[in-house]
Formats: sequence, C-alpha cells, structure tokens
Amino acid sequence: MRGPIRTSSIRDGLPTGSTPSSIPPGADGSSSWRVSPGISTLASDRSVCGLGEYMMATESATALSMKVSAAHATPTDFDVVIVGAGFAGMYLLHRLRNLGFTSRVLEAADDVGGTWYWNRYPGARCDVESVDYSFDFDPELEAEWKWSERYASQPEILGYAQHVAEKHDLRREIEFSTRVDSAVWSDDTSCWTVNTSRGTTVTCRFYVMATGCLSVPKEVDIEGADRFSGPKYWTSRWPHEGVDFTGMRVGVIGTGSSAIQSIPIIAAQAAQLTVFQRTPNFSIPAYNGPVWPEKRAAYDADPVVYRQAARRSGGGVPLPEPTVSALSVSEEERNLAFEVAWKRGGIMEFLRTYNDLVVKVEANELLAEFVRNKIRAAVHDPVTAEMLCPKDYPIGTKRLCVDTNYYETYNLPHVRLVDIRQHPIATITENGVDLVDESIEFDAIVFATGFDAMTGAIVNVDIEGRGGLTLKDGWADGPRTYLGLMTAAFPNLFMVTGPQSPSVLSNMIVSIEQHVEWITDCLVQMRAENSVVIEPTQTAVNGWVQHVNDFADISLMPKANSWYMGANVPGKARVILPYPGGVDRYRIVCDEVVANDYLGFIRRGSDATKVNDGVVRRLQPDVGIMLDMMAGFGLPPLESMSPPDVRNFIKTSAAMSPPGPEVGSITDGVFPGAVGELAYRRYAPVGDGLRPIIVYFHGGGWLFGGPDSDDPFCRDLCVRSDAVVVSVDYRHAPEARFPGAADDALAAVRWVSEHAEALGGRADELVVAGWSAGGNLAAGVTQRARDGGGPRIAAQLLVCPVIDADFARASYVENGQGKGLTASVMVWFWDHYVDPADRSDPLASPLRADSLAGLPPAVVVTCEFDPLRDEGDAYAAGLAAAGVPVRHIRARGHIHTSLLAVDLMLSGAPVRAGMVDALLSALGSSASLSST
Repeated sequence: MRGPIRTSSIRDGLPTGSTPSSIPPGADGSSSWRVSPGISTLASDRSVCGLGEYMMATESATALSMKVSAAHATPTDFDVVIVGAGFAGMYLLHRLRNLGFTSRVLEAADDVGGTWYWNRYPGARCDVESVDYSFDFDPELEAEWKWSERYASQPEILGYAQHVAEKHDLRREIEFSTRVDSAVWSDDTSCWTVNTSRGTTVTCRFYVMATGCLSVPKEVDIEGADRFSGPKYWTSRWPHEGVDFTGMRVGVIGTGSSAIQSIPIIAAQAAQLTVFQRTPNFSIPAYNGPVWPEKRAAYDADPVVYRQAARRSGGGVPLPEPTVSALSVSEEERNLAFEVAWKRGGIMEFLRTYNDLVVKVEANELLAEFVRNKIRAAVHDPVTAEMLCPKDYPIGTKRLCVDTNYYETYNLPHVRLVDIRQHPIATITENGVDLVDESIEFDAIVFATGFDAMTGAIVNVDIEGRGGLTLKDGWADGPRTYLGLMTAAFPNLFMVTGPQSPSVLSNMIVSIEQHVEWITDCLVQMRAENSVVIEPTQTAVNGWVQHVNDFADISLMPKANSWYMGANVPGKARVILPYPGGVDRYRIVCDEVVANDYLGFIRRGSDATKVNDGVVRRLQPDVGIMLDMMAGFGLPPLESMSPPDVRNFIKTSAAMSPPGPEVGSITDGVFPGAVGELAYRRYAPVGDGLRPIIVYFHGGGWLFGGPDSDDPFCRDLCVRSDAVVVSVDYRHAPEARFPGAADDALAAVRWVSEHAEALGGRADELVVAGWSAGGNLAAGVTQRARDGGGPRIAAQLLVCPVIDADFARASYVENGQGKGLTASVMVWFWDHYVDPADRSDPLASPLRADSLAGLPPAVVVTCEFDPLRDEGDAYAAGLAAAGVPVRHIRARGHIHTSLLAVDLMLSGAPVRAGMVDALLSALGSSASLSST
C-alpha cells in the first residue's frame, strides 16, 4: 500500500487495505490480539492510549513525579511511527512487525533506500567494503545476495535495499512520497501526533527518527547561486535519469567526498572542468574491483563469528586494534606499515595502522606527510599538488575519502583547480563564476557542498516536546542526547544513529542494527512491565554529553573545522556530533544501561513510575580504557606481594611508560639525608638564569620509588612551570619506618634551600611538592618548617596527597575497589610505614595538626575516583579555614594514578596545566605576602 494515510479510514489500528499478517491469531482463531496493557492493540478490542499527566514538582530530574490517568483514554493509530525508509527504517519496521507492534514508516522518497535513493551522483560509492556494509539479521539474505564489487556502487546498494524490502514485504507498511511537517507530544495523552505533507494526521505512542546522518543538503552560501542560467546540479540530489556532460564547460564547487568520487567521471566527459576548492581533503585509493578473495574467505569461514567480531570492533569492521605507537618505531618500519595500509586501501584500516594517529599531533603529522607525498607523486604540476595537500588540520579529523584516480585527474589538460582561499568567489553570475580577479564561463555548475550532518534531518522537522519546547530550540547550542538514542523533555522519541552515537565514525549498518535492536528490546521491556512513557533524565543527558566531549577532547577531532564538528554550516553550534569512543565501547555502555534497569531513564505506566537517575560513564575515557586494560592483565594485588617484589614490579612497569616531554637538562646527584646520602634527580628547563625551584617527593606508599620513578611527571612539571625540579629520594618502609621518610624530607628541603643557586634556583621561590605519599611528606615538611624555623617555603603543591589515616571516609568506600589504588592497598601501606599509635602524629596525618595557620600558599589536587579524595578535600578546606591561600583543583573523572601518566592519560594534561597555573599564582601570592 502506497496511498496516503487517512485517519478517517483507520480501522483497528491499521489503515484500510492493510493486511495484519504479522498479528498472531487469538485463542479463538481470529486475528484479534491484545499486546499488553498500556500499548495500543492491533484489533477491534483496542486498549487505551495510556493517557497521563506529567507533574513536575521541581526541575530536578530525580524529583519528577508522574502518574498515568486512564480517565481520558484515547486510542492511537499505531504503536510506532518511523520517519525514513533507509536501512534503519526498514530494519526497524521488520523487527517491530515480528514483535507484534503496529508501525508505519513515512518516507519522502517514492521508494526505499534513504541516502542511497537520493545520492546518485556519478561515482557514488560506499567507503566501507560491501561485505561489511550489509545486514546480518537474515541468513537467507546473506546467502542469496552476492556483491559484485569490493566497494559497492550506489545502484547496487539501492538494488540491495529494494531486494530487502521485497523479500520481507516491507513496502506495504511504508507511506512513500510523504514528508513529516511536524510532530507534537502531549502529556495529556502520552502520545505523539504526527502531521504530514499530505495533510494527514497520525497518532502513535512512540516516534522514531530514522532519517539518516547525511540526508539534508547544506544550503549553498555563495552569492548569486540562484542566478546561473544554465543547468545546476547538487551531488546530494542528483537527477535520477543521470547527466551527460559531454562537450560541456563544467564547474564543480567543493572537494568533499561526493566531489572526489564524481570529479574523475565528470572530467572524462567534459570539455573543460574547473574545480573550486576551499579546503583540500585527504583521500586514499579504493583499489576497487571484485570482492577480494581473502575478504570473502574470512567471512565465509564463519559468518556468525565474523559478524560478532564486527559488532565488538571499534569501527564496526572486524579489524585488529593497534597496540603500537607510531612514535615508538623506526622511520623505516613506520613507512613500511603506512605503505602496506595504503596499498590495501580502506579508511578504517589505514587510520588503525598505529594506536596514536588520531590522538597525538606528532604521530598524525607523520601519516599526513606520507599521504601528502603520495599526492605530490601523483600530480605532475607541483603547484597544483601543493594546493591538493591538506596542511591545516590533522588527517582523519575530517572524513577520510577513498577514490579512484582523483588526484591523477588533475594531470588532464582540460582540468583546472582553483584555490578559492587565494582567489575567492565574488559571485555566481548568469554565465558562470566571478572570482575577485577572474571571470569563468560555464555550461553547467555542480554544487558538491555537503550536508547539514547528523542533526539537520532531525531538527528540520518541527518536533515539539514537553511544554512546547521544540527540538530545534533545545539543541540551539548543540545536540544533547542520552546515548544518541533519546533526549530529555521529548518522551518516547527515539533516534537511530542519532548525534552522540558512533554513527558516521563507524560502519553504519552495524550501528543501525545495534540501535534498532536496543530500541525494540526497550519497547518489549516496557510492554512487559506495563510502562507507556520513557525518557532520559537531565542528569543522564548532561553526563553523556560530557562523556562524548571528553572523548573528543583527548582526540584531534576538534582541531578541524569539519562537519563532524558542525563547522561546515554557518551559524551551527561547533560541537562534536558523533561519539568518538568506538562501536565496541558504545555497545558496552548501552548494554550496561539496560543491565542496570535502564540507568538514566524515567519510565512510567499505569501501575508505577520508575526514576533511575544517574550517569553511565563518569571516568575520563582514557582512564576507563586503562582500567579495563589493567583488569584484563589479571595482575596480583600489590598487598599479596612482598615489598621487594613490589619494587621490582613497579620498576619494570615504569620502564614501559612514555618518557614525557624533553627538558633542558637532567642531572643526577646525592644529598645528605637524615642518616646518610640519598639520591636526587634535577630537571632544568631550557635556557640560562635562576628560576623557582621545586623540591619534589615521589609517591609509592612510603615503600617504593626513587628520584626517577615519577620521571614523566617531573619533566612535565619542569616544562610547564619553567622551574627547576629536584626530585629527591627518601628511606622506605618497612626497612625505615616512620618518621624516617619524614626526616629525610626535611633534610632534603633544607639542603636544596641552602644550595638553591648552585642548582639553578632561587631560594626565595622554594616550592615543596609531592604526589600520594610524597604529598604527605610535602605537607609535613611545610608544618615542620613553619614550626622549626625554616627554611622559608614559598608554596606547596599536593597532588592526591595522603593526609589522614582515616579509612572510614566516604571516598574509601566509593573508590576502594576497581579504581587502581584500592583501600586494602592503602591499609597495607600504612601498616608497613606507621604504627597505629603514631598515626595521629601530624607528621603522619598532617590534617591532625593543632593549627594549619601560617602555612605557605597551597595548591591541592584531588581526583574524583581516588580513595584519598576526601582527606585531600578536607585538607584544602582546613587550609582555607586557617587563612592560607588555597587553590583546590578537583580532577573530574580521574583516579589516583592518572594525572602522573603523562602521554598516556591525555585527559590529565588540562589538569596539569591548571595545576601549574595555580602554582605560579601561589608563588606570586607568596611574594606579595612576604613583602607586606
């Protein structure tokens, strides 16, 4: 059935002419079937719509009070209305039908296919291999459809979509040539009312946007675009009958993916081709042809295993995850690996040659220059070649393209490239294009200007949620979703591959299937528990947006003005749109949400309301990845080992860590400790002259470590502060118990103060600093120096310090397991270092000092998921209460060890930068105090 829905002809939840073949027969053999209370039925005995009132006693999501009233029961036309008949809409329709839900798909086109229906420009082709870019829900389908090419063309993909629709009889529940004008939610009826371009109105319980990520063309923002008198074409809406450019003078505006695919084909026809480029794109050869035998063999060996591997992979394609840094191998080895990946083609494999290509500038630049050299080798004219070489954004931060002879096309004598940064377009005229310094006449112009990606297709429909809020207004500053699936204040609105899900950074078919299955499983669960309304809490949405942004911030993605960032559309908020964490991690998160009784969601029905508020990911992304990796190693607990064994283990582990930034110089020496010589390591910045000097105490629970054990952190501290850092050793327990380490710490500070100038520092700008147990020593030294006549300490830096022997604090309970440092390890450390009777001594527990007044300005850094968090917080508060200038930095999402993992935990860099800024400010504050 393809005619318009007429609400006057709705019978038993189905339009006239529909055949309820998917409805299981009732016990009496009829087709009458009742789904479940609170879900609309499919036959004459229809249940109520589940009307309700939504009562908000407070704006806090956790304080929502909701109830469902059956007093104003109203039926719906369908359980689910789906917008879009691409791969997402088709698969969702198929699953809903098999699960017994009534549904209707509304599609603007006159057939299925979505993106592959509309995008018919020359050379349109998928950039994911066809074996991977296909459904896996139907074994018969996989057996009967054989792809002819490695990268399937648009006609073949559209044919595949049409075959799926035919095989599963999907068209009878799709309303073609129908656009959605608006959709309005009603709290009174707990339903959506959907208005279409045909003037019809449809009501539904659940409303799903399956509109695709690249389906709304970007408006052409060039003056005079509508003035050209010749034929104009858009790659995003190509004529279905095709275009013949033979003998024509053609201008192509844009060099994105669609242009890169179409330009070689247009050039083969046109008499003259001029390409206008604002920003060059990276592209690698597709090496297209028949499906590679090894690819087919890998799939055919065990399709189930192959598909499961795809679902558990980072990009939705079964590829091994890289474990080696591009910076850790020789130039010869690295270039060989790049060459192998180049010759294989495929964007996902190419960007996974090494594990740091999209997170570290230095590694990324090595790959970028490799590709630039390929461009220079392919394009004969060196000026044109350089114009085609991207240089102002990292490779992979814009959609990497695959091509067939794109760069070689510029060797043709009738093809010209114009850099509109150097020669801007002034206007488009009736006859062609006027540059600021030249006029060029054309017979036809092609606009390859891209899409309003990710959000365009969703906000272009007038979607009105609770209280009259439109989605367009709600997302004015960027999309705010939970899992890319739903958003607060828009109940029962789902999105398939919505913003802030992996979507365009993945094999879309795998992401579509995962979303569709999650949504349908959710609807089945709601039906089983008699729930009729679901929406995420604002807390959950805020937490997910933060998590997505955190992932982007440890990547190079924000460094490009890409459509990934919404930067290609004037006026659009510049925020990361897809989820950069990968298909595998995203799937785990979605599964955890369900396993925790739909964490972050509110569900309500006629019987009860369930508010399960919370945030699903609070750790910084790289911290979470590290913890997962460590858990996989199955390492024995530290407390199960002897101190000598722990020391050997830690030393071996530290040797495998990145070294940190380069400093001006590093020298080792010895100083007199309390009872004998001890080692130190001095880090000096580049350049001459005296600087502030920092005495640094390493961590290690008073049991292990040395002047070089926190080497990357000391290097980072030296570079950021432009100060001399002297990392000093101290005697360790259990051989030297309390107060051995504390006595050595005081001796070290006095020695550095006396020899500051020889060490390259200024004694009047002496800082004591320490991490963990070293923070304990630093805090104790400041108190002893205050009470014992010096030396004068200008500032103190305490990073995750051990401050009080109190294991009953909440952070010991909340963070005592699974976060690196455990509560049991801390007890083990204390037992080796300090007798219980001595733990109240301020040298052991600085928080217990009689007074904290008169101490030097302090910077105290605590981590959210550290057992020591609360005692550090208490010390910062105690210092402030005593009148000490304090900067308290709370490292959100971090654990006890993550800030010291320089070059491993990239999310720690902003914290360390803020820490040093605060320290330099504290030094200034100290100077002011000493002068008054």
